[in-house]
Amino acid sequence: MFVIKYKKIFISISIGLVVLSVLALSIFGLKVGIDFKGGALTEVSYKDARPVQSDLNTSLQALNLGSVLLQPAGDKDYIVKSRDLSDVEHTLLLKTLSSDGKNALDEVSFNSIGPSVGQELTRKAIIAIILVSLAIIIFIAFAFRKVSKPVSSWRYGIIAIVSLLHDVIIPIGLYTMLSHFFGVEIDTLFVVAALTILGLSVSDTIVIFDRIRENIRNQIAHSKINFSEVVGKSLEQSYVRSICTSLTVILVLLSLFFFGPASTKYFALMLTAGMFFGTYSSIFLASPLLVWVEEVQAKNKENKKKK
Repeated sequence: MFVIKYKKIFISISIGLVVLSVLALSIFGLKVGIDFKGGALTEVSYKDARPVQSDLNTSLQALNLGSVLLQPAGDKDYIVKSRDLSDVEHTLLLKTLSSDGKNALDEVSFNSIGPSVGQELTRKAIIAIILVSLAIIIFIAFAFRKVSKPVSSWRYGIIAIVSLLHDVIIPIGLYTMLSHFFGVEIDTLFVVAALTILGLSVSDTIVIFDRIRENIRNQIAHSKINFSEVVGKSLEQSYVRSICTSLTVILVLLSLFFFGPASTKYFALMLTAGMFFGTYSSIFLASPLLVWVEEVQAKNKENKKKK
């Protein structure tokens, strides 16, 4: 398959995108939201139908309260996240949410959000990513234990993790650009999106790896293994399924991005990017890396024999 033939090009493209994403993150950084830096959390419930979200967003922007995030909750509620508010600003916020008294509402709660909540969330997310990565390596190494040639079983797990990092870093780089040029802030949905991408991406990679494993077993039974041909054949048997499955998810996410609520717009965009690059990495990165590792191992063995 042409993917294996031009593996260096596809691996180089992935490396280039990861480097650009890391540079963007280093130079611009991410604009953290209220969930991470602290602020005020206000929840209101309307007695009748709640106002249109876009209309309220326009009114809230006129208050000059900085970044204000308005999220629907339930059938008649809204949750408003903002910076810390004074008593006057709090009263003005409630007045604006009621459209100057035109819409009767009750204030369900008004709380301050400490930055420690964001720090705890970040710490738990990092721990979760580490534990998930270790679990993936152990699982793949165990599942591939009977197919240790020509590539060691644990290397499949390492390459899967490399692909996962690729799938997460590039969408984060995209989010960094949105944060810098459009003022998009990261919130809890950003962390949820990153963890979701890990789960979605690894499944595609494991499906292709499993196909490689089955084809290796068949070649062991009949002839000498030509690893690059096995990987190429496995990709030919798998890539249509992978692309079609990912496209169905991407279409749903794009619908959510274009027609869904504003509060989940960038969440859907990040997941879309994660699905796209996750499919790309399964076909154009993970499998070529396996072939590259096998070629490096073969060269090292030849050099040892010559010595």
